[in-house]
Amino acid sequence: MIKLTWNKSFERKLKRYIKKHPDKENKIKEKLRIFTGEPYAPELRNHRLSGKLSELRAIVIEYDCRIVFKFVDDSTALLINVGTHEEVY
Repeated sequence: MIKLTWNKSFERKLKRYIKKHPDKENKIKEKLRIFTGEPYAPELRNHRLSGKLSELRAIVIEYDCRIVFKFVDDSTALLINVGTHEEVY
């Protein structure tokens, strides 16, 4: 089981994203629930990023929504950013 952590910056970004896209809130919750149980579930498309973000990973919520995170240790993930492909990369 993966424990999720985040900071105030992620919290603000999430609130802002949900305010703009209220229809995505349940989908985000569902994908994060799946992530905590099985972080490499195929429907999450968990992948390592490249370039300046090479220390980070991302999961796909929907075609136009990503959550960027990094594993702090084997059982903890730090959520860093949420938004469209262009916004988070």
